[in-house]
Amino acid sequence: MAHTHKDPAALLTRLRRIEGQVRGIQKMLEEDRDCMDVVTQVQAARAALTKVEAEVLKLHMESCIEGAIAAGDADAQRKLLGDLMQALTKSID
Repeated sequence: MAHTHKDPAALLTRLRRIEGQVRGIQKMLEEDRDCMDVVTQVQAARAALTKVEAEVLKLHMESCIEGAIAAGDADAQRKLLGDLMQALTKSID
């Protein structure tokens, strides 16, 4: 079920920042920088992606699931909740 986010610009800004972090990590490796410095930057990029993931999941619950509930669409509710559970289960594994 496709939908539009309330403020995709904020998410895109975050993703561009993460993209810059990843390019920085690549440069660190090319320059043979200290391994622990590289690991620290990888952890920071991963944490930033986790925040984006959480925000997208929150938006999914706020827009898609709440919309299906408001519309009384039981089939859409089941599908959207199933999709959410699948995404959450994947992030745990």
